[in-house]
Amino acid sequence: MLRWARAWRLPRRGLGPSSRSFSRVPVAPSSSQGGTEPRPVPLSYRLLDGEATRPPLVFLHGLFGCKTNFNSIAKALAQQTGRRVLTVDARNHGDSPHSPDMSYEAMSQDLQDLLPQLGLVPCVLIGHSMGGRTAMLLALQRPELVERLIAVDISPVESPSSLNFPNYVEAMRAIDIPDEASLSSARKLVDEKLSCVIQSISMRQFLLTNLVEVDGCFMWRVNLDALAQHLDKILNFPRRPETYSGPALFLLGGNSQFVLPSHHPEIRRLFPRAQMQTVPNASHWVHSDCPQDFMAAVRDFLA
Repeated sequence: MLRWARAWRLPRRGLGPSSRSFSRVPVAPSSSQGGTEPRPVPLSYRLLDGEATRPPLVFLHGLFGCKTNFNSIAKALAQQTGRRVLTVDARNHGDSPHSPDMSYEAMSQDLQDLLPQLGLVPCVLIGHSMGGRTAMLLALQRPELVERLIAVDISPVESPSSLNFPNYVEAMRAIDIPDEASLSSARKLVDEKLSCVIQSISMRQFLLTNLVEVDGCFMWRVNLDALAQHLDKILNFPRRPETYSGPALFLLGGNSQFVLPSHHPEIRRLFPRAQMQTVPNASHWVHSDCPQDFMAAVRDFLA
């Protein structure tokens, strides 16, 4: 049977000598203290070394993703820019702890706790989708921690109503896999089950990266309970009175409908120095579809 409630129990993975990795995997307690600010959880991360004199690059993945989504880009940009590069697993994703709180305020608080501990402030925040909104909120709340901001194919305006993420979560929760199945047969079975709801092969393959085998049991690394409870918040952005006066780049996919022209006024209200740039032929996953164009845009923005 497929189990997902214990998905935080993941083994550590070894890394080469040129990087540092940290992964703490217990389930976190309730994230709020007396109804005030969220309690941070200790995030799993990978840090590539570089010059300490320049702001590091910090990559934040999107919904259902993990820090390894940026592995090749992180390595390339570390070499090309000479900067330190951090990739992070958001709470309830990857190797980071599970928590019942999946709000953007909680995800921002996690980074407010982690980045100063690592000596990585101020930094260049680069966030895709959900990670982009976390980056936006952190920049608005704590602008002194953010030297500049890159939001990848996302805006501070509610996501399109056509997204089927709630159906994805329910489909993932409904799947059972026999414990005696091999990983390859388990992946094939899950892919077949998900195909009834998700027609996109690439999307199913992306979700399948969350399927892992631990102690002979199959489980989802993502905390599906927390995602189901907070999807409405994740697909929106908290209303904020502040503005972020630092440089900001909104890097959009030419074939994506996540950021519409009607969103631009709110982007410019919150981020007066915002630049808009479109990568032709890229979908919502700009960094995956067009990695060279993506890295070129990042390098140009840093110049």
